[in-house]
Amino acid sequence: MAEMDMPVAGAQASADNKQMVNAIIASVLGWALDLFDLFILLYVAPVIGALFFPSSNPALSLAAVYGSFAVTLLMRPLGSAIFGHYADVHGRKQAMLIAIVGVGLSTAAFGLLPTIAQVGVIAPVIFLILRLVQGIFVGGVVASTHTIGTESVPANWRGAMSGLVGGGGAGIGALLASFIFLITSSIFPGDAFAVWGWRFMFFSGLLSSLLGWFIFRNLEESPYFKELKRQQGNKQAKVSKAPVKDVFSGEYRGVLLVNLLITFGGGAGYYLTSGYLPSFLKVINAVPNQTSSLILMGASVSAFVSAVLIGALSDRIGRKKTFLLIGVLAAVLLPLCYLNLAATKDTTQITLYAFAIAFIGNAGYAPVLIFLNERFPTALRASGTGLSWNIGFALGGMMPTFVSLVSGSPAEIPMSLAYFSVGVFVIYSIGAVVIPETKGNFR
Repeated sequence: MAEMDMPVAGAQASADNKQMVNAIIASVLGWALDLFDLFILLYVAPVIGALFFPSSNPALSLAAVYGSFAVTLLMRPLGSAIFGHYADVHGRKQAMLIAIVGVGLSTAAFGLLPTIAQVGVIAPVIFLILRLVQGIFVGGVVASTHTIGTESVPANWRGAMSGLVGGGGAGIGALLASFIFLITSSIFPGDAFAVWGWRFMFFSGLLSSLLGWFIFRNLEESPYFKELKRQQGNKQAKVSKAPVKDVFSGEYRGVLLVNLLITFGGGAGYYLTSGYLPSFLKVINAVPNQTSSLILMGASVSAFVSAVLIGALSDRIGRKKTFLLIGVLAAVLLPLCYLNLAATKDTTQITLYAFAIAFIGNAGYAPVLIFLNERFPTALRASGTGLSWNIGFALGGMMPTFVSLVSGSPAEIPMSLAYFSVGVFVIYSIGAVVIPETKGNFR
């Protein structure tokens, strides 16, 4: 075992209950606020498509909006490289603070943008540039929130913590976005939403910056990172001056590549379910905004419950078996849910199918965070986890764009989603077969 891979002995014992609770809250809310900012775009996608990417075919306008979403995802690995390096060398706390404030401010800036009707083609150009900036900060949030929480809880809680941060945080973020969508839809009903409502949706990003600042400024460092620094000071552990380079070289290059099978499948599954659901309800089911927001709030609760339950399941049966189980079930059940959701106009059935889709989509990546944590030592954990997560999710996040592009009309979207969901969860299942069991491998 290399010096850098030495177990960080005694780290867990040094974490008191207050620090543990604070770290849990910070990790969950950090990721929730981050995804709240991203979800805002998904909730206003049809409006943004008409204002910034107009087309005679609504499916193409929707594809352009999801393409801008994919642009943000493609910048996330760069953000993980920058902030992951900082988090591994200088600490998780400061990296998290800067990244979450940056995401909120860049989100709010979208509300100030002129539309294509006002300034012409420069409008979508500015929109895409701002998405690039936002993506860098989002990648930074992942590198810090996805490590400090699991590094601060006992070993038998790490799977549940993984689900709580990854899926639970996503559920809370989507719930907050649904709540803001409900409020703005009520204040700006009908056509007024396309004039001012969408702008106030983006302005709400300022709330995440303020909340992030107050939550994270007094957070203590993770006990694993503090112990690593102590060992490095006593020459007991090697200092990695370039953790990102180490992740891409030697033994960890292969680890990173195998990780991508799981993170791509989990990421694509998430964006094809919770990520596409707001547009599906509006474009396919023609659900009114206020009704849609209530359904999506319930779906967010379903996602939260799913993530924590499946994460905890991985503590009982292991990460590998959990991935295999979810991969097979999702490949079978998701296509049925999409097609049945498209075929009904009954609000109760629409609600139940939406809940099921959110449950399955979040189950797919609930144990991913802890699986990635267990693949890298403390000295590389923020960089390795952040890069594995963000590269896989960047590739997976492009799937909604392809769904919209291959659909000749909105009516073809449900079948496209069914095919794509089978494909991504087959890849996910292959990854589950290839990976080793990592439960208990936290060093």
